Amino acid sequence: MILLLLVIGSYGLGVQVVSSQGLFIRSYYIPGDLPFDPKSPDWNKASPMVVPLSGQVITRPSLPDPTIKSLTVRSLHNGKELAFLLEWQDPTKNDRLTPGTFRDGVAISFPLGDAPAFFCMGQLDHYLNIWHWKADWQTDIDRRKAKEEERKAGGDEGQIRRFEVIPRRASSVEDLLGGGFSTLTSKRGQGTVQGNAVWEQGRWRVVFKRTMETRDPDNDAAFGPGRMQTVAFAVWNGENKERNGQKAVAPWLQLIIDPVPSERVEKKES
Repeated sequence: MILLLLVIGSYGLGVQVVSSQGLFIRSYYIPGDLPFDPKSPDWNKASPMVVPLSGQVITRPSLPDPTIKSLTVRSLHNGKELAFLLEWQDPTKNDRLTPGTFRDGVAISFPLGDAPAFFCMGQLDHYLNIWHWKADWQTDIDRRKAKEEERKAGGDEGQIRRFEVIPRRASSVEDLLGGGFSTLTSKRGQGTVQGNAVWEQGRWRVVFKRTMETRDPDNDAAFGPGRMQTVAFAVWNGENKERNGQKAVAPWLQLIIDPVPSERVEKKES
């Protein structure tokens, strides 16, 4: 707790904190609804942390020299939900997955339990909860939403209807479990982690959001006000044909979740 207060105090003075365990990322407390729009001005309430990325060279297929060199991270919470905004420069938008083409993507990883785990994919008996946002999934959601709005507005009247299959997605983020290389498992009941993204002027902005409480504590990352959680990141550039283990990575960092102010707790209890 003393370490937590010292780190939060340093952030309050505008100091980016570095420790022997790596960078500290702070999740700032704000009352009310969390932003889900990547361009919401509410994200300015969280100081950005620029996280350096390096190539994944531990296992094949490796990526010694990634094209994405850094990731800007912001985080907010309201005591009930936790949200991240991840941003990075990418001059090309790759939101299709077809033979010979690859998609852009970004992932956040959290260890399950208190035992350390390998940051890339976890290991046997030391699993990771991985949130993998996929640009093509985001496009599926956006296209289906646009079609629905067009239908409600009557925009397709008098036009030749074209049959188009758009996959139904519960979220643009796939909620996964990893217990080592080649062990990724897609969890049942997708949609617990929601994603939203926009690509503009050569820059991706991706939002992840999830409730702090979970009905599946054995397989979901644990969060709570005043808690410290370990976190890692990965980014894929589809234009560079990056996929699977070919990715830019940031190994374990510490996520500090602001406690809820005491006056807020007292009002809730009264």
